[in-house]
Amino acid sequence: MGSEGPAITVHVTGFKKFHGVSENPTETIVSNLRDYTKKNGLPKGMILGSCSILDTAGQGAVKPLYQILQSSVGTKDSGASNSGGVIWVHFGVNSGATRFAIENQAVNEATFRCPDEMGWKPQKVPIVPGDGGISRIRKTTLPVEEITKVLAKMGYEVTTSDDAGRFVCNYVYYHSLHFAEQNGIKSVFVHVPLFSTIDKETQMQFVASLLDVLASLY
Repeated sequence: MGSEGPAITVHVTGFKKFHGVSENPTETIVSNLRDYTKKNGLPKGMILGSCSILDTAGQGAVKPLYQILQSSVGTKDSGASNSGGVIWVHFGVNSGATRFAIENQAVNEATFRCPDEMGWKPQKVPIVPGDGGISRIRKTTLPVEEITKVLAKMGYEVTTSDDAGRFVCNYVYYHSLHFAEQNGIKSVFVHVPLFSTIDKETQMQFVASLLDVLASLY
């Protein structure tokens, strides 16, 4: 992709701590990403937009989630130089994982195994009530299989996944995919392991490589 073309803007989110995970690696990754890309560079034709840390909560955190999602559309419609497209990349931790997972889809079901950080514990509740029942699936429009293959060839332990769970990660991803379809943008969710499984530096390198792959698709 030539740098003279319209730039794509990538916005990222991570999560704060939650039940059973006192130190969320995604909070560290997203908080450090801007400085990391300043030192190491971004792919040509890519702008790093917002880097937001979300409360690990469902219903109680929907309003701030939509505020940051909406801010990206405002940027897209402003006619600025970054009108080449918008991608949301959401990061969440899977404390039992041994590799990265690129999530292909989200399900319209909130069934939380434990209360979220605001005390909400829904069971078989539709995430977006007007979007069908709890079996409704939304898929990302990004080529997850292709992205995963390229990252695997780079040497990363990474897989595709069709199950983002039924907790807050899936909750945020479903809202984001629903919003993305309505607004002509793209969204993808990535689960990462704990730093004790894959160290911080490797995870930062993985995120930088993921941005490279996303830029190559445009």
